[in-house]
Amino acid sequence: MTSPTRLPTQSQPPLPPRQTLPTMYDLPSENPEEPGLPDEFHFLQPQLLYLTFQPTTWSSELVYAAADLNLYYDLTNPLWYKRPDWFGVVGVPRLYEGQDLRLSYVTWQERANPFVVVELLSPGTEEEDLGKTTREVKQPPTKWEVYEKILRIPYYVIFSRYTNQIQTFQLVGSRYQSINLTNGAIPMPDLGLSLGLWEGSFRGIKRLWLRWMTLEGELIPLPSEVATIAQKRAADAKQEAADAQLRAKQLAERLRELGVNPDEIGC
Repeated sequence: MTSPTRLPTQSQPPLPPRQTLPTMYDLPSENPEEPGLPDEFHFLQPQLLYLTFQPTTWSSELVYAAADLNLYYDLTNPLWYKRPDWFGVVGVPRLYEGQDLRLSYVTWQERANPFVVVELLSPGTEEEDLGKTTREVKQPPTKWEVYEKILRIPYYVIFSRYTNQIQTFQLVGSRYQSINLTNGAIPMPDLGLSLGLWEGSFRGIKRLWLRWMTLEGELIPLPSEVATIAQKRAADAKQEAADAQLRAKQLAERLRELGVNPDEIGC
């Protein structure tokens, strides 16, 4: 008696990386190669970028920005990461899964890669920041390779506090191309914003800062500036009302001098 022929069974499709690879809870958020805090400028400048990154073309609930946070980018090497000085993302919720502050940004667990990344130039990182280093054998890719070829981040901005120079690269096709400033800023229409230099005082330090603006060049106000603007508008409105009252009183007095009763003509 012959045994019945078995029909081939259909294998289950592989699970997506989101379900099989480590999440931000599994990956380290520390940077063992660079212990301690960065210098003060690297602390303050990202704060200013963070506070003024308010894209007008996206709901604030779908905007995320971070500074000095591990950015994991490789599915096959999930422990590899870069640590941008600052980066901004649109199309993802402010909180991870809508409920938790992020420990790191794990691209295979997120809906979108960063839209713009900013590196603050320093002597120790200048060569890599500018894409002048090459990948060493059996080592992770360079920062430039990750931003340009792996994550394909649309805008890569490099700012030097020493020369106050901005260098900007936009992804065109598969390569970064250097772009010039427009009226002293970098327009990013997809965000409804531009990024440019602002001379002013932030946290009590007056210097040239990199800051987000509207496409027309108006500053995106800081929370403290919003309160100041509101106070100024209220003071201006109060002064305008007082001026109008004074003008009405002067007009009434002039009419009385001419023998006209202002109450009878509605002044």
